[in-house]
Amino acid sequence: MKNKNQFLKGRGAQINPANKYHKLVYDENPVDWEQMEPDEDINIKTQIIEVHPKTIVNKVPSPDIPLEYSMNPYQGCEHGCIYCYARNSHQYWGYSAGLDFEQKILVKKNAPQLLAEQLKSPKWKAATIMLAGNTDCYQPIERKLRITRQILEVFWKYRHPVGIITKNSLVLRDLDILKQMASENLVSVAVSVTSLDESLRQFLEPRTASAVNRLRVIRELSKNGVPSFAMMAPIIPGLNDHEIFDLAKATSEAGALGAGFQIVRLNGEIAGIFEDWINRTFPDRAEKVLNKIRECHNGSLGSSRFKARMKGEGNIAEIIKSQFGLAHKKYFAGRKMPKLNMELHENYKGGQLKLF
Repeated sequence: MKNKNQFLKGRGAQINPANKYHKLVYDENPVDWEQMEPDEDINIKTQIIEVHPKTIVNKVPSPDIPLEYSMNPYQGCEHGCIYCYARNSHQYWGYSAGLDFEQKILVKKNAPQLLAEQLKSPKWKAATIMLAGNTDCYQPIERKLRITRQILEVFWKYRHPVGIITKNSLVLRDLDILKQMASENLVSVAVSVTSLDESLRQFLEPRTASAVNRLRVIRELSKNGVPSFAMMAPIIPGLNDHEIFDLAKATSEAGALGAGFQIVRLNGEIAGIFEDWINRTFPDRAEKVLNKIRECHNGSLGSSRFKARMKGEGNIAEIIKSQFGLAHKKYFAGRKMPKLNMELHENYKGGQLKLF
């Protein structure tokens, strides 16, 4: 076991629990915590692993998410957000939801080609596809691989609507194509802004853009006509719930057209990973935070029940909901996100404008 005084800088998870499907974690370069000195640090390198899926667009069955489809060019995420619900999905690939999730990044280089095949199919009807609904499409490796950039080029070629959610300022690299798509009402961008407290952000989301840079992203997108939305997610009672009004004010002033929130839920292996993390980072308030999370989910750290899992239940959840409602009314009154264009795609199916 890792010594509780040791902390891996630049990583969210500090442990690598066994995959519940395999019971064992297979690692070519295992870390022997028993042999490490208390003040010794270790560089856990990121591994890029290419995979070859046969499809890339996924149907979203959840009634909690107002989108029909999503796609993810990457599985696993180097951002290392400790609370990330996508951690559990890494187990389906044979890895751990802990360090493996942010260390072993699976990349789908054929994603643009698969998307093109989907969009030009006569059976496909335009519907907003979320890029990416599971892991961030602008995580660090995107700077080199440019898979997301190629995907946007496909969406633009076929004049198909897409929604993007990210917490990385790398999205501004693609401002040129985002402006083009926005001119035809084909794109919107949700920027996740969890905290304005940089010291908290560095522990909570270690390899993400700073809050200052995320506000800059909203500002630049708005200035260039790309509709943006602020996602205050997750709200963690006892850690960042006191920032709701400040987050709403800051993102509104940056130009966001709306905002949403979710209460943290720690399903499956994430619960243990988060508990270990908070006991290392905020030992003085760890139990208080964990108990408040439990109060939002009927005594559990997580919830899978539709209509309740993302907003929570009980007094604390109601207070957070009320605070967000007041903040949204104060800072986003009269604003709304535009509906994306579903009609243009049919004229461009096949990659060229239909004349008849």
